Amino acid sequence: MNINGLQAELQAMKLEAGNTSRPATGQQVSADFGALLGDAIKSVNGLQAQSSELATRFDQGDRSVSLSDVMIARNKSSVAFEATVQVRNKMVEAYKELMNMPV
Repeated sequence: MNINGLQAELQAMKLEAGNTSRPATGQQVSADFGALLGDAIKSVNGLQAQSSELATRFDQGDRSVSLSDVMIARNKSSVAFEATVQVRNKMVEAYKELMNMPV
């Protein structure tokens, strides 16, 4: 994972959030969150596909792929997947908590 790229993306999101001149509507926030979540899932899927492709190439004897490349890609995809599962679990907890609130 590229930490500098992630930091730059977070800073850009911070600036974008600060530059809003009018409050966002519920539909706009929902659409933005949905797009952000979709992009994150696509990113995790891409990491898993890259890991699988490197492992296949290594198994087939491609000398341009080393075992360390395969292991690093596999660990990246594993960490990304675990983080996604944790975010999903937190979202489900928050949803259940909201549903159990008295009106």
